[in-house]
Amino acid sequence: MLCQLDPVEDPDLLVGSSTCDDAAVFRLNDDMAVVQTVDYFTPVVDDPYTFGSITAANALSDIYAMGAKPLLALNIIGFPTGVLPLEVLVAILKGGADKIKEAGALLAGGHTIEDKEPKYGLAVTGLVHPERIITNAGARVGDSLFLTKPLGIGIVTTAIKGDLADKLAYQEAVNLMVALNDRAARVMIESKASACTDVTGFGLLGHLYEMVAASGVGAKLWLSNIPVLEQARSLAAMGMIPAGAYRNLQYLDQMLKWENSIEEIDRLILADPQTSGGLLIAVPREQAALAVRLLSAAGLNGRKIGEIIESTLPQILIEKG
Repeated sequence: MLCQLDPVEDPDLLVGSSTCDDAAVFRLNDDMAVVQTVDYFTPVVDDPYTFGSITAANALSDIYAMGAKPLLALNIIGFPTGVLPLEVLVAILKGGADKIKEAGALLAGGHTIEDKEPKYGLAVTGLVHPERIITNAGARVGDSLFLTKPLGIGIVTTAIKGDLADKLAYQEAVNLMVALNDRAARVMIESKASACTDVTGFGLLGHLYEMVAASGVGAKLWLSNIPVLEQARSLAAMGMIPAGAYRNLQYLDQMLKWENSIEEIDRLILADPQTSGGLLIAVPREQAALAVRLLSAAGLNGRKIGEIIESTLPQILIEKG
């Protein structure tokens, strides 16, 4: 939609909307740039405190993906006053506030409107050195691709809404969604990443497509290397696939080249919209072994899932591996 507006150009706007990056970056001086993002959505779980924690972690992730430090957050709230008790709103805000505090940022206010259903999110501001920004547009041929959280969150949350996810599947998904991407960001920075994005509503394939399109390259994925939540495939086989996965797959159809033996369920898992997903990081080939060690030392289940390849089109090849 932004392409229908007049383009915004300023020498100090270091990252804008042109590359579909995770946040905007504006240079304040030679040593400091401000990073700004906003994100909010409707509940993905019933527990209000958990919902607040998940939403805050999701919004903070955009700051981490740029290599920045979260500084300040403002609440964005829609709430059906008179329909739900105010204690629900308090619990949502408490969950968000605790997650913001965990990130070392400050919660400094926000804005609330009357709405038919609960909505919660954050506008987040961070800081980064102008020469240390990591965008989705820097991937280079030969880079190794790492994913720091398993896929399947959208499938599990769909099953949760249908009361078909057991306690183990629920808790595994919640643990992932409330986890900050701060440790993954440190790995990204220490391994001298070329590019990064977080994996959210557009799914792994969608966010990788944005990376290769912005970088002028292609990518190859190895299906067997991609981490997936334990019950995601069985739940997907039961039909617990969010509509967004089908839309993502359809939108990207012309840019995906599949090995013939890859099943439809696996294709949909790679397009599964994530909430508070992991970071997708492009690391120079010579730094890949270091990234593996750093991920392990940080206690992250991150894996090398593919590589950046030369391509005149932003195509993604998916092999069984």
